[in-house]
Amino acid sequence: MSIDKMEYNTTRNHLAMREYGRHIQKMIEYLLTLEDQETRQRNAYAVIELMGFLNPHLKNVEDFRHKLWDHLFLISDFKLAVESPYPIPTRETLKSRPGPLPYPKRYPKFSHLGKNLELVINKALNEDMPEKRQGFANAIAYYMKLAYNNWHKETVHDDAIQGELTNITSGQLTFTNTPYVRQHRPSDNRDRDSRDRDRGGYGDNRYKRGGGGQKFQGRGRDDRNNGGGRDNRNDRNDRGGKFKKRYK
Repeated sequence: MSIDKMEYNTTRNHLAMREYGRHIQKMIEYLLTLEDQETRQRNAYAVIELMGFLNPHLKNVEDFRHKLWDHLFLISDFKLAVESPYPIPTRETLKSRPGPLPYPKRYPKFSHLGKNLELVINKALNEDMPEKRQGFANAIAYYMKLAYNNWHKETVHDDAIQGELTNITSGQLTFTNTPYVRQHRPSDNRDRDSRDRDRGGYGDNRYKRGGGGQKFQGRGRDDRNNGGGRDNRNDRNDRGGKFKKRYK
């Protein structure tokens, strides 16, 4: 192959979409040179099928074929004259930027409790039925105690919750039931060992001198010091001898 016929990326045109590769772009450029409308349309469908085969992840996208046709026109620089089963996009529609999203401007009156709890408090104050109003008050007190426990990692007395609720609602809401919130405490291995020692479990054998483990080791040392191992062997030999004599 002659060096003059080699192609380099510096001499090639711009690659519109890299995920489809250079070959797909050359096929679409070939479609632009076809003069017969029927042939160009048939080859466009073939290129669409190949684009979907090379990018199988697009099948999980809703209406993925619409996206493939949009990519076809985008790679052709919107110069391909074929019929599409979907609205043909333009350069302005694909290159346009969405407008900025409005940021919600909510200024909570009690920032440490958040805006949502303030909405619940306002709904409770506007409630006419006494039972629902009392249910709102109990739920609000439970949430306030839960938020305090999560942030401070300690329990709070009900009087403090009632005082803050009275301050927020000007004394219009009072809770009747005691909001119980389970306190999360870090686990300590020393507490577990102390519980084991109290129950006389494994921790008792490990930490208490004279436990089951120590007694077992003591017997082993006594047997070795007193020749217990040799006595055991003699006993086994005697039993073996009796066994042999019995069946002679």
